[in-house]
Amino acid sequence: MSTSELAWFKSSYSGSEGDSCVEVAMCGAEAEPVTTVHIRDSKLLRSPQLAVAPETWRSFLAYAS
Repeated sequence: MSTSELAWFKSSYSGSEGDSCVEVAMCGAEAEPVTTVHIRDSKLLRSPQLAVAPETWRSFLAYAS
């Protein structure tokens, strides 16, 4: 699956304008667990993106909260 086909979403903490946020997309088959978490800057859709394992994403979220 290419990253253009992913369903990207923004944080619920994103401001009302929603233009300065990180977007995340989960990759994996519907019936299967997530295999990869993709992360990008919402202002720069064609910029480099990160792709991390779900465990790495969960560790980041635990650290950031």
